[in-house]
Formats: sequence, structure tokens, C-alpha cells
Amino acid sequence: MKKNVVVIGGGIIGLSSAYYLQKAGHQVTVLDKSDFMDNCSYGNCGYVCPSHFIPLAAPGIVKQGLKWMMNSQSPFYVQPRLSRSLIDWGMKFMKSANAGHVEKSAVPLKDIALLSQHYYENDWLKRPELEFAYQHKGLLEIFQTDAAAEHAHHTVEKGHELGLDVELLDEAALKAKEPHTTVVGKGAIFFKCDAHLFPDKLMRGMIELLKASGVRLLAGEEVVKMETAGGKVTRLITVKGAFDADEVVIATGSWSREMAAMLDTRLPLVPGRGYSVTLEDSPYFLNYPAILVEGRAAITPMDGNKIRFGGTMEITSTNTPPRYNRVQGILNAVRRFFPEFDVPMPPVEKIWYGYRPCSADGLPYIGRIKSHKNVVIATGHSMLGLSLGAGTGVLVSELVDGKKPSIDLTPFAVERFD
Repeated sequence: MKKNVVVIGGGIIGLSSAYYLQKAGHQVTVLDKSDFMDNCSYGNCGYVCPSHFIPLAAPGIVKQGLKWMMNSQSPFYVQPRLSRSLIDWGMKFMKSANAGHVEKSAVPLKDIALLSQHYYENDWLKRPELEFAYQHKGLLEIFQTDAAAEHAHHTVEKGHELGLDVELLDEAALKAKEPHTTVVGKGAIFFKCDAHLFPDKLMRGMIELLKASGVRLLAGEEVVKMETAGGKVTRLITVKGAFDADEVVIATGSWSREMAAMLDTRLPLVPGRGYSVTLEDSPYFLNYPAILVEGRAAITPMDGNKIRFGGTMEITSTNTPPRYNRVQGILNAVRRFFPEFDVPMPPVEKIWYGYRPCSADGLPYIGRIKSHKNVVIATGHSMLGLSLGAGTGVLVSELVDGKKPSIDLTPFAVERFD
């Protein structure tokens, strides 16, 4: 049955949801509080990565974060502030950061990542009007210390256990992968299962594709109220107008906690700010995207002539001014691994930053809510929004249609902390 579906949020999760809902035959409207062009789907490092089966809430992250608190260039930082939502999230995050949670999360994260990669490669990539510089050639996770090497060994074992195509490289094999430049590392994990793309092209292409398909994309429509009746949301009130809805999808990223609160739904979620710098016509060349383990930074060759450097996880409010020292920390880390990459600190206008929606256990929230039976929430993907974008859109469409989801959604239940 054709429904009038309103998607709130114009990032990759919202656009992907709109794409699959429209394909299922629904009338779809996407409301974005801004202009669809400034969300965190644009500035990330473009990974489509089944390799990321270890959630953010992992053993040691809390202790390491405390050590980094006073370092303005540190890759992980929690801004101390009196905030009930931050305290609630922090307590749940600390409780989740254990080996048992990591073990339990591996299969769900692998399943949703492979689902998403499948749709990127077997649907999106096959649309001639949607070009986004997609390459399935693998990702390197480079390490410099014995401790990281030991951890890499266990990660490769777990990857094999999960059925992923992954290989442990020694120093010589690592350097053979990148013969165009000097690489400082004891070795690397080579995740052959991973791919990458150019997020800017993907997002702009999706916007044009959705418009051509008849999806309404409305900018500057911040939702300020939801009218309800009979256990359903019936109308969305924005700063500009009102929109009737048979079904509502909340895909508002780092602003999803406040949106869910309008419906008496508690969503443990905080913004995690990240930064990136993109070299156009880069004088440097890399074969593969890479995670720099001890540097907590990422680097991706993109779209033929570009390289993007990104990283940091800064748990802060969306109103806190950016701390550009963290960008210098990213560039310093890159230089420690690739000493020939002498990238100066760029001017402020050349630095991108955005807010990743971080759940309290590192798993996204995907599902219906109890209080209003026609609302689906899809958020909390942390650093994996783009990677899980296509798959999440499929799952949202299945939920709206009442179909059995392609994967088990129990680990992603929206109200799992209640």
C-alpha cells in the first residue's frame, strides 16, 4: 500500500532511506534543517568497511580517553560539562566498553556492513546516473608498535572467523603495497573486503537522483513539533509549515536525541566531532586507503587526484567552537607514518568538521519505537554512517513495509537501554 512517508534528515541515512522507500512505491518527502550540503556525510574518509566489526565502545577506550583529556591535539576527547544527557550516555558507554560487548557486536556489525556493501555494489554502482568513484580494492590498517601488532594478529583471526577476506602483512609486504612513498610501520592488516568512495560525489549524485525520481527534498525545514493521535504521529510542524505523514523516519544524526525526545523516547546519543582536510590535485600518491593505528587517523586516496586526511572523536556539544589544533594532530600523525607527506596546516576555510551521532554502545539505533507505532528511527552510526548507509536505507524501507528485515535488528533496537 502506498504511504505518505516523511523522512527527517538529509544525510546519507536519510537519503538512502528515501531512495528505497521511493523504490517501494511510496510518496516520499525529505525535510532537512539546513540545505542538504553541510552534514557529516560529506567530509568523512569514504570507507565502506566490513572490517569495522569492533564497536567504538571497546576495552581501553575510556582509560585512554582520560589520558588524552589535557592534550589539545589528541584523537579522542570528551569535553567535561554539566549535562544530564552526557552523563547518562557516559555511564552506559563505560558499562558497554568490555570484551563481552565487543564479542557480541562483531556479527551484527559485520552483517549490516556486508548488507550495505552488497547494495552499494549491486544497486547504486549499476545506476549510470550515479557516479561516486567507488573502488573495492581493500584497506590497510598500519601499525608501528609490538602491542598493536599483537592486537592485529587477534583481529585477523577474528576476521577469518567472521568469514572476511583479511591478511596480516609484515613490514616488507606493507612497503610493497605502497611503493610510491616511504611507509613507517612494522606491518599492517590488509582488509581485502573493504572498499572506498568519494562522499561528496555520492551525496550530490543521490540528491539529483532523488529529485529526478519524484522525491521531494525540502531545505530549511527544521521540525519543531510533532502532532500525534491514536499512538501515531499525524503531522510534522516545521519552522516554515506543516506536513501530514502516514509514516515518519527520524534520521537526524547527532540531533536525533532531541528529535526522539519530542516523542517521549529516550535515545542515549551524543555528537562526536571529527575533522578532515582534502588535498586537491595531491602531489602525493597512495594505492590504498589506510587507518594509522597509533596515530588514530585515516587517509584515503579519492576520485583519482585527491587525498583526504581525517580523524579525531571529540565528544562535545554542537554549539562548541571547533578546536583546529586537532587537525594539526591528524597531520602530525600522517607524517609519522608517511614522512614524505609534508602537509602544512591549512587555513580554517579549507578544514571540514562535522558531528557523528555516537550511540552509547557503538551500535546504531535502527527500528520502530514503542510510543508511536508509525515512527522508525535510524541513527547512531558513529563513524560508520556512510559505510552502513545503503544497507540502513534498505532496512528502513523493510520496516515501513512491515517486511522481515534482511538481517536481525535485535542488536540495533532503539530502546535497548530501557
